Amino acid sequence: MSDYFCGLNIFVMKEKLRIGLFGYGVVGQGLYDVLQSTPAFDATIAKIVVKEKKERNLPDSMFYYNPDEILEDPEINLIVELIDNSEDAYKIVKKALQKGKNAVSANKKMLAEHLEEMVSLQKENNVSLLYEASACGSIPIIRSLEEYYDNDLLLSVTGILNGSSNYILSNVFDHNQSYDDALKEAQDLGFAESDPSFDVEGYDSLYKLIIITLHSFGIIVKPENVLTYGISNISEFDINYAREKRFKIKLVGQVERLKDQNITLFVLPRFVGRDKYIYSVEEEFNGVVVKGKAYDKQFMFGKGAGGHPTSSAVLSDITALAHDYKYEYKKLNYFKEFKYFKNGTVEIYLRYSDSSVLKNFKFDSISEEYNGPKYSYKIGFVKLSSLIEINSLLRELDIFIALTGKSLNY
Repeated sequence: MSDYFCGLNIFVMKEKLRIGLFGYGVVGQGLYDVLQSTPAFDATIAKIVVKEKKERNLPDSMFYYNPDEILEDPEINLIVELIDNSEDAYKIVKKALQKGKNAVSANKKMLAEHLEEMVSLQKENNVSLLYEASACGSIPIIRSLEEYYDNDLLLSVTGILNGSSNYILSNVFDHNQSYDDALKEAQDLGFAESDPSFDVEGYDSLYKLIIITLHSFGIIVKPENVLTYGISNISEFDINYAREKRFKIKLVGQVERLKDQNITLFVLPRFVGRDKYIYSVEEEFNGVVVKGKAYDKQFMFGKGAGGHPTSSAVLSDITALAHDYKYEYKKLNYFKEFKYFKNGTVEIYLRYSDSSVLKNFKFDSISEEYNGPKYSYKIGFVKLSSLIEINSLLRELDIFIALTGKSLNY
């Protein structure tokens, strides 16, 4: 037999996968469709647990309403969790791992809030939890960080991590829509929820960044300790300012390696010029730039929203589990410990209408300022730690903040 055909043997699965699926929304249905169109893949969705009974495109006999129908079934050897509620997802995945069942999850909030425990549960019970779909939709960023960027050459990971907010900003800058009209269109197309705060306030990007940070530098950071600010307060003034400077505004998450084993991370709007890879990432797409000492910059691009792109990442995890794949958490287990550093200094654009808000901001220096009849702005350097201190207040103020992209030495 030729080497080519011998090589194909690595794709033969060791056992048939009987999947217990939690959730049958857009992603759950997308996964079912993908599995149906992949006849060579020996996996079957045996049972589906949902919250309520309603008419669906599968027989009623497939659906159950008690999680234990799946979790206590000894014939089900893989749990796939695709529900919105993070607390319910936590209970499901935790019990699955404790029962010795491998699991796949797409719930970034649950994972970001319980990462340390999820890592421990896998080790204690000799099982695997995979969650590629939780980070960037169809982009295999976690597996890449685990397998390809698994050394100490990594310097930073920067990207557009939320397809919904990017769709809105794309329509604003490329099609001259107002923010409100662009948001409504994103909701009509299913890219944004009726309550869009999870996406536009930056929380979705934050949870993804927490997960990416673990696989980038082996450090687990609590979400509440990270500066997070979204795009909901953007105004026509901010949009016009960006256009005048030939920038677009993108909602960006970034984790960066600093000196002395320090890292910093944040989620903020950013002015982006044509010279940046993410400038051309439009609509519901995500784009991630990985920077390293030897390879400089590498760019990954793909759909970050929608049922089939996300379900393709779930399918990739299912396939990996069929071959006994586990995250090794090399950087967490074997590398010198990194520390989260909050005192880095960055340059921000701060737009405001009432000068009394300035008392909340501790600028180290001012680079540019403008005072107008309705809106004013200041551009200057400020410590991240001073912004983290008022993180919860930022959304309540009549302001908009964006990074200029400049920073001082940390």
